[in-house]
Amino acid sequence: MADRAWVRLPSGRRLDLISPTAFDWTDEDLAIGLSRTFRWGGHSVWPGAPLSVAQHSLAVLALRRQRSRLPLSQAEARRELLHDAEEGLLGFDCISPLKPFLGAGFADLQSRLQAVVALRYALPSWTPEAKRLHKTCDVALAAAEAVHVAGWTRAEVRGTLGIRAAVLEADPLATPGETPWRPWPPEAAAERFLAALHELA
Repeated sequence: MADRAWVRLPSGRRLDLISPTAFDWTDEDLAIGLSRTFRWGGHSVWPGAPLSVAQHSLAVLALRRQRSRLPLSQAEARRELLHDAEEGLLGFDCISPLKPFLGAGFADLQSRLQAVVALRYALPSWTPEAKRLHKTCDVALAAAEAVHVAGWTRAEVRGTLGIRAAVLEADPLATPGETPWRPWPPEAAAERFLAALHELA
């Protein structure tokens, strides 16, 4: 029997992790995968579900829009929304300190998945300036999530995690009636991510 390197997705499609193609998943598969892939190793000070990569991705897009002097194009917004899409296909958001121990094979796997995501959704390549602006928002969200979701202190964010960004107080996804920074249930995260993806299609 040949070694299996594919996973079965909710739609029934098979994603080959060694040789993925841009047709191996549905948008719903991606939204569900991201909603069930958790940041911060799944640890959270909130009862219920931990923070999903789907919610984080929407927050990065929202913050990037808030900080942009000019409106983002549809393609630029898709690129922000899908910046961690490969994690939803893989079902794994590796914490940063662990990545060096996983070696080049894991990095290659991530790169292959990122490439087919970029092809599937016609994502433009990052320019140095766009990448800088994206990373600023991504890191700012990491600092805020560390404090408001994962329970780190502000001193630990700087001293232990080495994140120099100021900790945001305002949740970029805050809406009336919802508690800021509270992780969404996976079903809600998947629904909201999928709606945003279709809006940007």
